[in-house]
Amino acid sequence: MDFRLELVPVPVSDIDRAKAFYVDQVGFHPDHDHRVSDDLRFVQLTPPGSACSVVLDLNLTDMPAGSQRALQVVVDDADAARAHLVEHGVEASPVEDLPWGRFTFFADPDGNTWSVQQIVSPG
Repeated sequence: MDFRLELVPVPVSDIDRAKAFYVDQVGFHPDHDHRVSDDLRFVQLTPPGSACSVVLDLNLTDMPAGSQRALQVVVDDADAARAHLVEHGVEASPVEDLPWGRFTFFADPDGNTWSVQQIVSPG
C-alpha cells in the first residue's frame, strides 16, 4: 500500500496576500481557487516539480496563521533558488553549507517558515 503525501495546509491570515506571495514571488503553480461556501475558499498551490501541494488555510484547521514551521522543498541549486527568491522580493537567508546539504530559508508574510535544500552527496 502506498501512502503519498499530497497536500499540506499552510495557515494564513489573508488568502489573497498569501496566494500572491506564493505564486508571484516564490513561483508556485496555482492549481485551484474555489469558493466552496461563504466560510471556505480552497486555494491549492504546487511548488514547481513537486508531487505535493499546499492548501492555503484560513479556516480548514485550527492552526493559527503563521504557525507552520520548517516546510522543506528540495532544489538542484540552492544559490539559484535563493537568487530567484531575492529577485522576486522574498527575504531569503544567505545559503548555508551544512553536512546534510546547502540551505536557504524564508518565511511567508504570516511567518510560516520554509527550508530550501540542495542535497549534497558526501565527498
